[in-house]
Amino acid sequence: MTAYRILFVMDPIERVLPDKDTTFVFMLESQARGHGVYYCNLNDLFVADGAPHAHVRRAVVTRATPHYQLFEDRTEPLSWFTAIFMRKDPPVDLAYIYATHILSLAVAGGTLVLNDPRALRDANEKLYALNFPSIIPPTIVTCEMDRLKRFMDEQGGEMIVKPLDACGGAGVFHLRRNDRNLNAILELSTDYGRRLIMGQRYLTAIRQGDKRVIVLNGSILGATLRVPREDEHRGNIHVGGTCVATTITPRDRLIVATLAPQLRRDGLHFVGIDIIGDYLTEVNVTSPTGVQEINALSRPATPLEVAVIHYLESLIAPLGEND
Repeated sequence: MTAYRILFVMDPIERVLPDKDTTFVFMLESQARGHGVYYCNLNDLFVADGAPHAHVRRAVVTRATPHYQLFEDRTEPLSWFTAIFMRKDPPVDLAYIYATHILSLAVAGGTLVLNDPRALRDANEKLYALNFPSIIPPTIVTCEMDRLKRFMDEQGGEMIVKPLDACGGAGVFHLRRNDRNLNAILELSTDYGRRLIMGQRYLTAIRQGDKRVIVLNGSILGATLRVPREDEHRGNIHVGGTCVATTITPRDRLIVATLAPQLRRDGLHFVGIDIIGDYLTEVNVTSPTGVQEINALSRPATPLEVAVIHYLESLIAPLGEND
């Protein structure tokens, strides 16, 4: 097998949780296949003499403690790498956007980047679902409080509101018409009418769980159900949701089949979609997680990270190796 140089652009490696983190098992599998694994943060990317570069370290990862070692402090043009995984967690702020521009220069130079940096700029994880109106719940995007209240009344007096630039359930509220905190929450969420937010019909199926479906090249790899605590409306793991085993339903397959052609066109190779009941609610493109939970609960014949790195290798082969 040909050995490749794979760069992971990610959050600080010391903060990685080896038993939870999806990026970690991508690194572990890449290493097991004999590839060189390299690591950097967003602020290690730069452009010099018209070419994108990065200050990187070679990483060796392990499930022991400590879970990583770093070697070979070096600066290289991004063209030196065979492939780059962009796995920086949200927020998608200006630093993130600028990093995708630098990574787009790498793509123009012939380096494979997953997911495509242009798509990462364009595919807001909340708004991208609006491209598929037939499979999402009734949804509104506005900064007007009165419009949000009218929408809530149309949905029977309940709705979910969420910021467009957060993750992990941050800033997500379940609102009811008779709640005396309603105006205050909408003021906070919209910054007094200056910030767009999303409102969606409250789906009672959330009590059974929020299904995370991992999709690779438009096909389902696996899924887990994130069940909220009794005192919570959010199933996110970060706020105490519990991952349980689940099955892929015909409706799930229809949802993924609806998304697949556009995901492929946009270069969104690896995504995590969220489904509540019969509805798509979000398309996570920046650093989708859930791989280790699915492996542990479903015991697939092929661990998900093996399929992902094999797919990466299949994309590299037609491009040829870096010199």
